[in-house]
Amino acid sequence: MTGHRKIRSFMTDKRRRRPRITTPQLFAGSFATMIAFGTLGLKILPGIYTGEPLNWLDALFTATSAVCVTGLIVVDTATYFTTAGQAFLLVLIQAGGLGMLTLATAIILSLGRRLSLRSEALYKEQTRIVPHVRFGQLVGTVVVFSILVEGIGALVLTAAWWGAWPFRETVWYATFHSISAFCNAGFSTFSDSLTEFQRQPITLITMASLIVIGGIGFLTLEELRARVHDHQRAPRLSLHARLALVVTGVLLVGGWLVYGVLEWNGLLQGMPLIDRISNAGFMSVTARTAGFNTVDYGSASPGTDYFTILLMSIGGSPGSTAGGMKTTTAALIGLLAWSRLRGYTATTFAHRTVPEETVQRAVGLFVLGFTVVSMAILGYAILDADDPSHEAFLSVMFEAVSAFNTVGLSTGVTASLSDPSRVLTVILMYVGRVGPLAFASAIALAPSGLPRGFRYAREDVIIG
Repeated sequence: MTGHRKIRSFMTDKRRRRPRITTPQLFAGSFATMIAFGTLGLKILPGIYTGEPLNWLDALFTATSAVCVTGLIVVDTATYFTTAGQAFLLVLIQAGGLGMLTLATAIILSLGRRLSLRSEALYKEQTRIVPHVRFGQLVGTVVVFSILVEGIGALVLTAAWWGAWPFRETVWYATFHSISAFCNAGFSTFSDSLTEFQRQPITLITMASLIVIGGIGFLTLEELRARVHDHQRAPRLSLHARLALVVTGVLLVGGWLVYGVLEWNGLLQGMPLIDRISNAGFMSVTARTAGFNTVDYGSASPGTDYFTILLMSIGGSPGSTAGGMKTTTAALIGLLAWSRLRGYTATTFAHRTVPEETVQRAVGLFVLGFTVVSMAILGYAILDADDPSHEAFLSVMFEAVSAFNTVGLSTGVTASLSDPSRVLTVILMYVGRVGPLAFASAIALAPSGLPRGFRYAREDVIIG
C-alpha cells in the first residue's frame, strides 16, 4: 500500500507541476494549428495549382487569410488555383469561419462524448451572458444553421447565375461564394471579385444577406430563433442581442446613406438609379467585415476610403464569423461617453445598467486594438517607404485596418507588399481573428505572486 501511495502522490505532484493550458491559449492554438495545416497543404497537395506552387511565405499568407476569413490575397484565386485548390481554400474558410473548436465540439457531441472542461469553458464564457441559451443546443444549432443558410444561398445564387456558365461551374461558383459570404471571408473565384455583378441587384442582395446573417452573432441568432419558435414562453431579448441588432441596423443604414452621398457622382456615376442604390448598400454591408467589392476602392475618394476604415474597425458582432472591434464594444464605448457627458457614473441602455468591468474591458479592447493597428501602420510605412505620397499612406492605413479586422478589402497594394510587410500582415490577420485580448492573455506571463484581490493604496492624478 505504501508503494501505491507513493506512486499516487508522485502522479498528483506531477500533474500539479504540469503547466495548464488556459482557455485563451487553447483558442489561439486551434487557429495556429489550422493555419499550419493549411500552409502545409498548400505546399504538398498535388493538383491544386494551374502553374508554379506558392512559396512558403505566400502559402502562409494565403492559409492565414483563409483560416482567419480575411480575404486578402497575393495571387488571383480565380486563375492561380485549380478547382481542387479552391476547394481546399474553402475547407480552410469554413473551418476558420465556424471556429475549429465549434466543429470539434459538434463532432464530439454527435458521438455522445463529453466535452473537455477547457473546451466547454470557451462556450460557457459566451453563453454566460444569455443563460437561457443551452450550451449543447447552441453548438448544434451553429453547425446546422450555418449549413442550411449556406445551402439556401448557393441555391439562390445558382438561380441568379443560371446560364452564365456550364451547370457544374455555376453550382461551384454559387457554393463557393455562399460559404465565403456567410463566413465573411471575401474570397472569390472571380478575378474582379463581384464587380461584374454590380448591375445585378439579386446577386448583391443575396450576398449582402449572407454577410449580415454570418456577422450578426450566433448567440443573437439563437435568441431570435427561440422567440420565433416559442414567442409566448421565450424570455425577452438580452441586452447583448438588442445592442448587436441596433448597432448593426444603424451602421447598415448610415453607411448606405454616407456611401451614396460620397460616391453618387464618383464610383456610382453612370449606373442606373436602382444599381446606385444597391451598390451603395452593398458597400455598407461588405465594409465592416466581408471584403467583397463591386467597385474599385483604389479609385474611391479619400473620404470614402477613410469612412471604410472606420466601418472596418467596428466590424461585426461577437460570436460571429466577422472580425473587427465588434458592434457591442463600439456601442459600450459610445454609451460610456454619453453617460459621462450627462454626468452619470453608470453606463446604461434600454433601462439596464452594464457592469463596470464589462465597460472597462471594452475600453481596454479599443485601446489595445488602436495600439496594434497604429504600430502596424508605422511598420508598413517603414518597411514599404518607396512612395511617400499621402495617397500611399492612406492605402497603408487601409491595408493595416483591413488585415487586423479580417475584412479583406484593399486598395490594390496587397500583392506589391514586401516580404517583411507580408509577414506583418500575417501577424495582423492572426491576432485580429483570435482577438487582441485573447492573444494577450494567451502569451501573458504568469502572475507575479501577489495575493488575489490585492491592490496598492489609491492616489489620484490630474487629466485633461
